[in-house]
Amino acid sequence: MGIISYDQAYALTLDNIDPLDAEGVTLIQAVGRITTEDLFARVDSPSVAVSLKDGYAIQSRDIAAACLEQPVLLRLVGAVSAGGDWGGEIHPGEALRILSGAPLPRGADAVVSEEFTSLDGEQVAVVNDAYPRRNTLPRGADVGRGQLLARKGDILRPPLVGLIAAGGYDQVPVVKRPRLAIVATGDEVVAPGAPLPQGKLYASNLVTLAAWCARFGFDVATKVVGDDEALIRRSLLDCLEACDALLTSGGAWSGERDLVVHILDDLGWQKIYHRVRIGPGKAIGFGLYNDKPIFCLPGGPPSNHMAFLQLALPGLQKMAGWQHLGLPRTTARLLKSVQGQIDWTQFVHGRLESGQSELVFHPLTPKSRLQMMAQADAIVAISEGQAEIPAGTLIQAQVLKHHLFG
Repeated sequence: MGIISYDQAYALTLDNIDPLDAEGVTLIQAVGRITTEDLFARVDSPSVAVSLKDGYAIQSRDIAAACLEQPVLLRLVGAVSAGGDWGGEIHPGEALRILSGAPLPRGADAVVSEEFTSLDGEQVAVVNDAYPRRNTLPRGADVGRGQLLARKGDILRPPLVGLIAAGGYDQVPVVKRPRLAIVATGDEVVAPGAPLPQGKLYASNLVTLAAWCARFGFDVATKVVGDDEALIRRSLLDCLEACDALLTSGGAWSGERDLVVHILDDLGWQKIYHRVRIGPGKAIGFGLYNDKPIFCLPGGPPSNHMAFLQLALPGLQKMAGWQHLGLPRTTARLLKSVQGQIDWTQFVHGRLESGQSELVFHPLTPKSRLQMMAQADAIVAISEGQAEIPAGTLIQAQVLKHHLFG
């Protein structure tokens, strides 16, 4: 297959990747994971009606006329705190000292707040009314038995995990977390933390890719390998043995030092595509080896970054069970016109700023590749067949910064 369009590559990527199997994990381990089935509440929460305030459990009709000028006197019959069980029943003219979270006793239909009462021995003076169910939380008000708590495919964010816990779960079924390996190749590349010889550079692409994978909750192992065919071959096979998917950085083109795709061809991988009409990122390759996805990313930082975000990331998200793939999107007004190429899809980095009534997208000029990537809030796509998007156009921007994620 020759060079293909971005839309074709995107579709082929998703068509050839399936979600991983399910596994049961604890609720804390489930944060950020994807449910594999609908989850229904097993219990009511709270399991009984409880008080929302510190005060007194009463029969509301007893204090319907209570006011500062004419306090209502009630007889104190006991006390109950959260988790306790008084066991008795409230009768007309009686009050039970009750703390927030404590079960509402039989016979009581409201709680009068402590601020509207005063205690004198065994008598409680009440100076305000409390209508039925005032300051109480009915049984099952937060979660009702049988209620749908989470749908298959939901991302388990912390508040949702708390809701599921209230519904009676301690473990949930989720899609397995993808185990990824990232191999950076090149004699010029040095692993971060090692001494940096003259003429070499640190593997910033590797770190950027690993950081994105960690951001989306994938398990990541990394490796730096020089331009040695035997060593690269061994590294790729070792990683494929241990991981669910493989990313390579560098060596994706066709030069004499671009060994990765040549080695994969020799290994007999199922090459789905190699080279896509996108800029930057044209040299990306994608295929399968023993049904495991492999993304061969180009070595130039913008190309590496963009190929990952636009094609590899959606594929990995699908593997992890995500329903909404790729980066989150927002609407913004284009401050300046952006130019593309009519025969491919061009991606432009930019910053998002608040305008008078909407977000504004400022395209960034690539004076420094790495600084541009680090400063960008968002990305705008100029689709194949479109040479320019004029200033003032309302566009969809892919959001990069964590604090802007929806």
